[in-house]
Amino acid sequence: MTDSIAIDIKGLTKSFSNGWLGKKQVLNDLNFQILDNEVFGYLGGNGAGKTTTFKLMLGLIRPDKGEISFWGCSAKDRISRAMIGYLPEQPYFYAYLTGAEALDFYASLFDMTGTERKKKVGYLLDLVGLTHAGDTQLRKFSRGMLQRIGIAQALVNDPKLLILDEPMSGLDPMGRKAMRDIILSCRDQGKTIIFSSHIISDVEMICDRAGILANGELKNIITMDDAISSKDSTWEISCQGASLDLSGIKEQGAIKQVVRGNRHIISTGKKDIADRVMTEINRQGLGLVSFSTARKSIEEIYIQSAGQEILPAGSQQDKYS
Repeated sequence: MTDSIAIDIKGLTKSFSNGWLGKKQVLNDLNFQILDNEVFGYLGGNGAGKTTTFKLMLGLIRPDKGEISFWGCSAKDRISRAMIGYLPEQPYFYAYLTGAEALDFYASLFDMTGTERKKKVGYLLDLVGLTHAGDTQLRKFSRGMLQRIGIAQALVNDPKLLILDEPMSGLDPMGRKAMRDIILSCRDQGKTIIFSSHIISDVEMICDRAGILANGELKNIITMDDAISSKDSTWEISCQGASLDLSGIKEQGAIKQVVRGNRHIISTGKKDIADRVMTEINRQGLGLVSFSTARKSIEEIYIQSAGQEILPAGSQQDKYS
């Protein structure tokens, strides 16, 4: 991943009419950047403003104020829009077209010749693992297969940027794994990907960074490699012996100790105290069973940042999401 900026969002604000109640502000002064060849997760509960952000990036709706640029070019410019591939959360397909016919139709929108389209369709079906289903009508596809066709159509124009709205929603574990693999293969091809989700494990597995959106505001941006830093970790030590005396460690409030028979489990959020506990275990001749770091989960970081719990998949969507 390079350090050049692919997406630059500045001061993005958007509100919608809420009938006689006035206006509902959906995004409030949104500011963040996404780097070139980065997989960026956009985390938020239903109604947080994720889909609205994407629609603004795509030019489907206009912001109240703020600017969006792709690789230094305004998102309003036709050149910018030619860089984008998009998968909506609930894509619609012509049910009686086959997979190959659907992709051929989308390819025809980009003025490709018949030979170019045939080559592109074959390549995309192979990329998303649907070569065997190219002659099958889409009405016979499973949800996971339709999501793969959706990814394929988003890649027809070989975009530099992929915008994916809840691409794992409604998929079974195997379908989610297949979708993750496709996203990672796109990154390997040099593409930049932003996808929204409320499935934290998927974001943690494949993203370089993730933004946490709540109530229209960006609460935090997590770098996956650095999110679980030492200050956010808990060290857990397990040892065996008749007794363990830790009275020599003054910071007793920083230690939690559980005794189960002759097993002692000690945890602390401070690395220096964990080292001193290890010294005491060795000095007192107890047998060390394990020494591990219990990482602070992305979910915990999300809840602390957003101040709310993730809504489960399938919950009622807010119409402003």
